[in-house]
Amino acid sequence: DTTSVIRSKSVSKGGGVSNYRGFVRIMSGATNAQSSVSCDALILDGESVSNTYPSIKNENSQSNISHEARVGKIGEEEVFYFKSRGYNEQEALRLIIGGFMEPIVKALPLEYAVELNKLIELEMENSVG
Repeated sequence: DTTSVIRSKSVSKGGGVSNYRGFVRIMSGATNAQSSVSCDALILDGESVSNTYPSIKNENSQSNISHEARVGKIGEEEVFYFKSRGYNEQEALRLIIGGFMEPIVKALPLEYAVELNKLIELEMENSVG
């Protein structure tokens, strides 16, 4: 009667490679256990790659494990939306990436969330055009 949620998020640029490798095992005595694994990747260029390699072992027929993976790019429409509201392209990308990472940032203690936001900002500087 336990539940687990594993959420992986990644942002790749400059030919970066993102890999999720995770192992979830529900043992035979873990009746009514539930586990959900979600992998979301945002790719900022045509060279970067995102892979998921889940390892799942369910030894109890009354328990469930699910895994899903999504990969996406920032579309021109999203950037256009922000630009039509007065943001430049760099600001638009920063806002889109910030929104993508928000569920993770919100779960962090404040001092870590601030540092992560600073890191994202530094990585995004001069990354456009």
